[in-house]
Amino acid sequence: MTVATVFIVDDDAAVRDSLAMLLELKGFHTRTYASAEDFLGRYRTEWAGCLVLDLRMTGMSGLELQTELARRGVRLPVIIVTAHGDVPTARAAFKAGAVDFIEKPVDDEALIAAIAGAMDRDERERREAASRVSVAERLERLTPREREVLDLVADGKHNREIAALLSISPRTVEVYKARLMEKLQVRRLPELVRLVLDQKPADRHRTR
Repeated sequence: MTVATVFIVDDDAAVRDSLAMLLELKGFHTRTYASAEDFLGRYRTEWAGCLVLDLRMTGMSGLELQTELARRGVRLPVIIVTAHGDVPTARAAFKAGAVDFIEKPVDDEALIAAIAGAMDRDERERREAASRVSVAERLERLTPREREVLDLVADGKHNREIAALLSISPRTVEVYKARLMEKLQVRRLPELVRLVLDQKPADRHRTR
């Protein structure tokens, strides 16, 4: 299992070390990088946690790293820590996906609170993504007729309507519903409907 980690990217060794020491004392696992290029070169898709990122660095800037991470589909929450904060820069950072923007000298409590929130967000989003994948895999195992019944149930059709549309008996519709609930691991009909509706946006995105 991947350990949730605070990834610190800053070209100032003193800042990297002091942030890592502070966070380790507060119970966070950390890794440090001297440049955006170093982080990108070592990055692995299974990494979880958040990224604490300086804006102005030698080579690739913090905003450039944010842009590249977004292009790659990396969803690690980003917290900007910078000595060069101004409104346009903060706006650009938030537009690029930063979850917080903290000016140096860093307020330790503000930073810790921001990191805790970012870590919670990353854990929640990964859990939801894993759940969607699990549901998608279960849906893929349905037969074509089971999927037809499921879609009609999700559309709010009653048993007799479904039976008429599919030329089967209402009793057979009930059998299909029971089988669907077993295969999709839900206990109540509203859960079945919610499962399908939650999956619809992902289905639409996948077909584009």
